[in-house]
Amino acid sequence: MFRMELKLILFAVLSAFIGSIGQLEFKRGSETFGFNLTSLLANYHLLIGFLLYAFSTLIYIYILREGRLSVIYPIIATSYIWTTFFAKIFLNEPVDATSWLGIALILLGVTLISLR
Repeated sequence: MFRMELKLILFAVLSAFIGSIGQLEFKRGSETFGFNLTSLLANYHLLIGFLLYAFSTLIYIYILREGRLSVIYPIIATSYIWTTFFAKIFLNEPVDATSWLGIALILLGVTLISLR
């Protein structure tokens, strides 16, 4: 039982991680975004973002089938953490002390929920 729960928790973190990379790609793709088909199809950042989001969603649906929603869904909140790290590292966005405190609280909450 514990082994299966750990596997599902790790898959939930993986889903959040992949979805966060998708967010990074959406942000990059937004720089050249246009509302015409040619522009959309040529925007490889958006296309990669959609593919990553789709893959993340498939993982998420699998873990929902196997696990408890009340445990899995809060773990998806780690996507906020990954997205903040990616924004800081790849987009050079500033992250202030309040954001770091929020990340610490998210980690605390996810840890507490995962341990039950």
